[in-house]
Amino acid sequence: MMDRREFMDRLGSIAVGGLTVAMLTSTLIPNYAIAQQVSFNDKDIKATYEKFPSLMGHGEGNGYLVQPSTPSSGGKRPTVLVIHENRGLNPYIKDVARRLAKAGYAAFAPDALYPLGGYPGNDDDGRSMQSSLDPSKVEFDFIAATHFLKDHTSSNGKLGVVGFCFGGYISNFLAASLPNVVDAAVPFYGTPARTDIVNNVSGPLLIQLAEIDPRVNASWPAYEATLKTNRASYKMHMYSGARHGFHNDSTGRYDEKMAQIAWRRTLDFFAINLSST
Repeated sequence: MMDRREFMDRLGSIAVGGLTVAMLTSTLIPNYAIAQQVSFNDKDIKATYEKFPSLMGHGEGNGYLVQPSTPSSGGKRPTVLVIHENRGLNPYIKDVARRLAKAGYAAFAPDALYPLGGYPGNDDDGRSMQSSLDPSKVEFDFIAATHFLKDHTSSNGKLGVVGFCFGGYISNFLAASLPNVVDAAVPFYGTPARTDIVNNVSGPLLIQLAEIDPRVNASWPAYEATLKTNRASYKMHMYSGARHGFHNDSTGRYDEKMAQIAWRRTLDFFAINLSST
């Protein structure tokens, strides 16, 4: 671990042979413009920002709600809560919500940074802002968002959760905190819920792990043992050669092949577990 100044100094020491610090950092900074897969004005979807009460958290939350523009049969459809990384509701996560809406879901992506004014427009500031928040209040905000989406007028009563990194942890946390509310959870490279609640997890879970992710993967054996003891319904996929964050197509960690496989599995998993029948 090092601060930003030391990182830039060390980066400068390897900027040789025609490479510059700017060229090196350009591979590390997210490029959201080229990574967008579904346009915000795609005719097949409609998006709004919705507030929700969070009495045990920060009082009020806010998120990005995306739904198919064509009404569903009976006006109801399955819902998916989309949980961002440790930097707030950035464009990548909004795009994930739009992808789910294109697949037929009502997707809601809350912004943990809303109490501080929302995602600031860059990940560095977003990361600092999120680290300044009370973790327990953030958790309660996501619990409140889960209930908001489950009870939404467009919901068919089935709710899935998908999250990445910090959002992977929150996905596991919600599966443990609200086992009777969450119908299916897909944590991408996330650590398990706290030991005092992890025994509540019953699943179904689709756990997506990157092979090159020592911190998160170190927690998997104990988590799997707990899931087996509890006879929880789960499936784990380890993505060969992939690094932590491999699904994020705005960064250099993106692994297109593994991300596409993982996303196809995610959609198949939700199709099986969030059907109203």
